[in-house]
Amino acid sequence: MCNFVGAALRPAPTGRITQFSAYGLFGFLSQDLIRYVAHELHLPLARVYGVATFYHRFSFKPLGEHTCIVCLGTACYVKGASEIVAALEQAFNLKSGQTTPDGKLSISSARCLGSCGLAPVTVLDGSVVGKQTSDSAIRRVRALIGDNRPDLLRLAEKYDEGSVGSDPAGPSARGKA
Repeated sequence: MCNFVGAALRPAPTGRITQFSAYGLFGFLSQDLIRYVAHELHLPLARVYGVATFYHRFSFKPLGEHTCIVCLGTACYVKGASEIVAALEQAFNLKSGQTTPDGKLSISSARCLGSCGLAPVTVLDGSVVGKQTSDSAIRRVRALIGDNRPDLLRLAEKYDEGSVGSDPAGPSARGKA
């Protein structure tokens, strides 16, 4: 195991940590794993913990089979990211940072994903999806976790063809009953 950790988390010549593939192997960073990595690399625990907490992709508890990360950076927030989070929480009956009881889905948020031109952005199982709406995010997540009803799949294909985030009725139809 020592060789694994040495290869998984290598200090650069400057002492900075450049790779943390232990996370990729275990899927999350337990307190024991962080302590072990620090011990084996002769680094202060605070330094390893500091790296782990700096990057949003690291989790300290096991994630679901599928993940949905919603960007809450300024551009995404201004364009409705908080409403997307609220809609996902309601649709799947869990809060951001939680995993469904069956372990199929984890929903979380990130400070910024660096795709501001595509705002609002979600990352579904590692794939960036831009120009999201609450409805499109819910539909994509349902398709992702296996709710493969034909109507949802057709809608997901429509979004893939470039009408992502657009309202087919147009802005003038919004708010009319």
